[in-house]
Amino acid sequence: MVTLEDVRRIAMRLPRTTEGIVRGSVRWRIGGIVYAAVTADETLLGFGFPKEEREGLVGGEPTKFVMPRTSDLRFNWVTARMDALDEDEMLELVVDGWRMVVPKKVWSTFDERTLR
Repeated sequence: MVTLEDVRRIAMRLPRTTEGIVRGSVRWRIGGIVYAAVTADETLLGFGFPKEEREGLVGGEPTKFVMPRTSDLRFNWVTARMDALDEDEMLELVVDGWRMVVPKKVWSTFDERTLR
């Protein structure tokens, strides 16, 4: 199981990331675009994910992943149950969400091994 502090430790080491709180939810963003968020009750991790691939992800592991709220379906977003994730999975999901919103020149030079 991963915790808010586990997610924070990874997200805050990703270049250009800022952290904020909106209605109790902790969110990490690049500029104005959120790429990861933990709910106020710290049970769910939302992360950037391609819309066209999310049904496959959720359908493949429905006990781990859930579709976003109806109001968030327009975004590239999926939610995971934090108690079903291990740290390696969380790292991959957060980093991939970050890559979706940061310029390619930033992520192409970033060494992901520094996060482990």
